[in-house]
Amino acid sequence: MTPDFIVGPLPIWAEILTGFFAVLGAAFAAVGSFGLVRLPTFFSRIHAPTLGATAGVWCLTIATIVYFSVQGYSLFLHAVLITLFVALTAPVTTIFLMRAALFRERQKGGDVPPAADD
Repeated sequence: MTPDFIVGPLPIWAEILTGFFAVLGAAFAAVGSFGLVRLPTFFSRIHAPTLGATAGVWCLTIATIVYFSVQGYSLFLHAVLITLFVALTAPVTTIFLMRAALFRERQKGGDVPPAADD
């Protein structure tokens, strides 16, 4: 017995759109992962996964909205909450990580910009 929300196969336009955004989201996440591995320092390495994860989540959200909206015959916006959460928390987490790394590097006497005077 199938659940009530699964109606049947999607129209071809919805399958293409869903597949396109799902693959695009996976590509963004992969590029961010490659940047994490390939870039030389922590300060350059931190940007790639943050940007890749945010763009990947947005694309996967669009794919989810298209799939479940067509499948359920109504607009499905629940996935936007997850995307908004990621879009709000990823930059804040990155800022905290960067500030902690910058503090540690300054404590070691590393080659980083000097602290701003208050």
